Amino acid sequence: MKKIVIDQKNAGLRIDRFLAREFFLYSRVDITKRIKNGEVLVNNGKIKPSYNLEEADEILLENFSNEPQDKSLKPNFSIELNVIFENADIVVINKQAGLQVHPSFNEKANTLANALLAKYPEIVDVHDDSVGAEYRPGIVHRLDKYTSGVMVIARNMKAFIALKENFKNRHIQKQYIAIARGIFNEKEGIIDKSIAKSSSYKKQVIARPNTKTTIKSAETHFRIIREATNYSLVELIPKTGRTHQIRIHLASIGHPIVGDCVYGHDEASETLKKLDSRHLLHAKKLCFILFDKKYTFSAPMPKDFKIFLKSL
Repeated sequence: MKKIVIDQKNAGLRIDRFLAREFFLYSRVDITKRIKNGEVLVNNGKIKPSYNLEEADEILLENFSNEPQDKSLKPNFSIELNVIFENADIVVINKQAGLQVHPSFNEKANTLANALLAKYPEIVDVHDDSVGAEYRPGIVHRLDKYTSGVMVIARNMKAFIALKENFKNRHIQKQYIAIARGIFNEKEGIIDKSIAKSSSYKKQVIARPNTKTTIKSAETHFRIIREATNYSLVELIPKTGRTHQIRIHLASIGHPIVGDCVYGHDEASETLKKLDSRHLLHAKKLCFILFDKKYTFSAPMPKDFKIFLKSL
């Protein structure tokens, strides 16, 4: 049984958020389940995931650990990286669909972070002091596991800090393409809908007046590139960078991304099943200024996009 005593700086935090921060390798969903199962006690009593911690609270944890005990990230030389560009400051890749960006409790070795460390060992100390940062060296932004496309990684602390500031201040332009279900009434427009975590923390939801979790503004610009039967190839520019933003925004207007079984409840077509089924979302372009130099990188339309479109 592990015990944590809450100090003043952590008072006021929800217990599920506190534990997700302290035990980085556990998902928020897993922590919520453990709290509901009674594996987390506060002052010897059961609590809800929404419980707000108070100073001097005693948390008792059953079956929690910070494994692996060796907190160093292990290089993985077997994962192939599609490098678009590299110099002394950055490396830009076209991430393949199905590759998780950094380790989690369930996957510790077969991630982009492991592959990057194998090819660029100098990034091992390129991270901040946030919880779990040693598992994501050089990484300044993320793509979903099944989203492909352009990512930039910092190779030194100077570039890391500069890129993090660029993302924080929204000075980086991201452009995506997706294949969505249905024909859009408007061929160009803006989806401006705030996003919040669902009460179960399994996914994001469009915020409503009675939403109790933290609400964040979210804006996505879209333009239809091509239409075929009951599908649309869409270009998307997110003006904010919320988790799953594009996926939930398109689903919210009745045009979920093909293959998205989380937000679109989408059963994959036979064509998609043959392509190892994934949601058809691709980070096409990334533009930013670093050390007074402007960079623009792009990744071509993936093969599975082309095959799916050809099948229509």
